[in-house]
Amino acid sequence: MNGQPDPHQLIISRQLQLSAGQVAATAKLLAEGATVPFIARYRKEATGMLDETQIAAIRDQLARLAELDRRRQAILASLVERELLTDELQTALKSAANLAVLEDLYLPFRPKRRTRGLVAREKGLEPLARAIFAGQSAPQPRDFVSEDKGVASVDEALAGARDIIAEWISEDASLRARLRVLFADRAVMTAKVVKKNQESGVKFRDYFDWQAVAARTPGHRLLAMFRGENEKVLTLALRPPEQDVLPVLQRLASGKNEFCRGQLNLAVEDSYRRLLAPSLENELRGLLKERADQEAIEVFADNLRQLLLAPPLGQKRVMALDPGFRTGAKLVCLDGQGKLLDFTTIYPTHGERKKEEAGGTVVELCRRYAIEAIAIGNGTAGRETESFVRGLGLPAQIIITMVDESGASVYSASEVARLEFPEHDVTVRGAISIGRRLQDPLAELVKIEAKAIGVGQYQHDVNQAELKKGLEDVVVSCVNSVGVEVNTASQELLTLVSGLGPALARNIIAFRNEHGPFTGRRQLLQVPRLGARAFEQCAGFLRIHGAADPLDASGVHPERYGLVERMARDAGCTVAELIKQEALRKSIDISRYVSDGVGLPTLTDIMAELAKPGRDPRRSFSLFSFSEGINTIDDLQPGMKLAGIITNVTKFGAFVDLGVHQDGLIHISQLADRFVRDPAEVVKVRQQVTVRVVEVDRQRKRIALSLRETG
Repeated sequence: MNGQPDPHQLIISRQLQLSAGQVAATAKLLAEGATVPFIARYRKEATGMLDETQIAAIRDQLARLAELDRRRQAILASLVERELLTDELQTALKSAANLAVLEDLYLPFRPKRRTRGLVAREKGLEPLARAIFAGQSAPQPRDFVSEDKGVASVDEALAGARDIIAEWISEDASLRARLRVLFADRAVMTAKVVKKNQESGVKFRDYFDWQAVAARTPGHRLLAMFRGENEKVLTLALRPPEQDVLPVLQRLASGKNEFCRGQLNLAVEDSYRRLLAPSLENELRGLLKERADQEAIEVFADNLRQLLLAPPLGQKRVMALDPGFRTGAKLVCLDGQGKLLDFTTIYPTHGERKKEEAGGTVVELCRRYAIEAIAIGNGTAGRETESFVRGLGLPAQIIITMVDESGASVYSASEVARLEFPEHDVTVRGAISIGRRLQDPLAELVKIEAKAIGVGQYQHDVNQAELKKGLEDVVVSCVNSVGVEVNTASQELLTLVSGLGPALARNIIAFRNEHGPFTGRRQLLQVPRLGARAFEQCAGFLRIHGAADPLDASGVHPERYGLVERMARDAGCTVAELIKQEALRKSIDISRYVSDGVGLPTLTDIMAELAKPGRDPRRSFSLFSFSEGINTIDDLQPGMKLAGIITNVTKFGAFVDLGVHQDGLIHISQLADRFVRDPAEVVKVRQQVTVRVVEVDRQRKRIALSLRETG
């Protein structure tokens, strides 16, 4: 290092409004292989207390700037190879701060297909174009008429010259930059229906004749219109009013003589309509799509976080039912660790005899396996099955609740499910997944591709690579914030622990199977290929309950065990006593333990862990039941107040499961008796709510709901 600040880090520092030191320290840790959760949790002093979101933003910006550099080097190499690189151009390219500026600078030198301007040059019309562009003296277009070169008339000569000028204008980097700002600020999004597809595209009817300033159009509306265009229901235009644009371009003709000014104005209009506008419109489309995608991904990610961190029931013995009318309900019994104990099929909706048999089966299995809770999937026949179970007169202490089964079918048909239960079919696997979701939603949902869980808006329309990355960040964050019990975790859960991945997760399970449960964190270093670096990254997030060292069940990192032992010695007690006795912990002045490597943030975290070792950050489980007697949309009437549970939060409102097989919508305007900017400020996924029915459209299967006290 030469001591000079890294230019990329300075750019990121300005963009994210962080200090250069914070960015530099984070970049160094990332380059050394540290993960986002590890840096956020165990390197607070180094980064100045940056959280996971800020660290991930630095990571992503570093990746984007690296990609920009790769493109810059490719352009420079191309220009050098074709002997087109000047010192001035090289300086400009090296200082380009984003891809748009870089591509604008390269545009005049980009290898081109056979354009109208290129054809005109081949006909020898470039000198005429230069004379018109200079505009100081009247050029002689008749001098360029030549049958041999294919220029038959003065009009053809002027048209060719204008084609050349139009390309010059369209390739002017400074002009494109000015117009880019104008497009970003003033472009109008106009949507029109394709008449022949009007009937089939009724879901887009809000946009059949729609117009608004693009910069102020919400992301979910943009994605809806882009989808309508892709399905050939809508045509879209995205341009500022021409009266705002052409004056900017026509300044190019000012100060020219009358003849040249007239030709230049024609060239300007052609350049804008044929070259500049389509190019800048496509570019703006890309930026708007990127903005809308980011908004949608953030919504999906926030919903997913709430779903993954839903309260777990815990290690209770569970009966799970995957309901169905025609095929009956698949029933499984699980022990407290989710191990399959028994399975069968019952038919609670198939007539009195079948119903009686089903009831006897449920009662007997509850007795045999000392069932503590019954989980019922909320899909087809879910409410009917729930009513049936509640009517069996089971012991009052048995919890009966419905479980969101979104994605259970995806899991049951997956390779993961086949490996877990090779001898069982998809129906049994689906029921097992429903039961395990009640025990521990996080541990079960990580087995499913995140976007299959269905808590987003327009997730199939957004950039799939960015969606995957954004959702993976959330899943990893949730897993590491909760912590993972190494002796019971599945391979899928271990894979997501900081510093591990699929190979090390497999090795941990193989070691566990061969040698029995881990007795301490240090034993992880005996796992094949799990070296010091991986241990540093993963150890603090893995828990070993019942280990000889009580710190192995906590979030205290092994690198700080010596520090905790010193605290205990100073307090005249053991580490175990320090954990158990609040008075001993309160006697410790943590400022005495500040050093170059350990600051107050880490010491504060350590004391919090000692107070509640391995604490689960998730809320306590709360039983939920739908309103009795409300099973279908036909049971709903305006004015009813019903129990519901939030299933999805979008930018325009929140969807609520009322137990009628059709979610209702609380529009953003109905979320509170005040202005709501973002629904996520008011409601979260899996939140229990009491809503008022505003309107029921049975034909279109739409239910309008409200959380407002008035109106």
